[in-house]
Amino acid sequence: MDATPPTPPSRGSSPRRFAGALLGLLQGHIALFGEELKEQQSHTLNLLVLTSLSLLFGLLLIIGLSAALLIAFWETHRLLVISGLCGFYALGLLSALITLLQRVHNAPAPFSASLEELARDREQLLP
Repeated sequence: MDATPPTPPSRGSSPRRFAGALLGLLQGHIALFGEELKEQQSHTLNLLVLTSLSLLFGLLLIIGLSAALLIAFWETHRLLVISGLCGFYALGLLSALITLLQRVHNAPAPFSASLEELARDREQLLP
């Protein structure tokens, strides 16, 4: 029987395993970041297209309704209708701007999943 005693693990493999684990974590984070970037890009493009279409059709509707009101009241209350339309448009503009500023201020941070994953890894690695 040729029995050789088991050799103790060498010190060289531990740093290699640590480096491999670190590179694996880094690769996972980069892949998650890339997926979130693609998702964010797709979401932004969809919002841009829908916003543009909404703006276009909304403006066409406003022009049509304004023209109809002006034609209907041209002989009797033309200045009152024009002033009322301008006031209505100003209120719409202000409410849209206030809503936009609130949403920009309260928007969630992009890449939050990557940041959460990094925080979890830091908690696990640090004592």
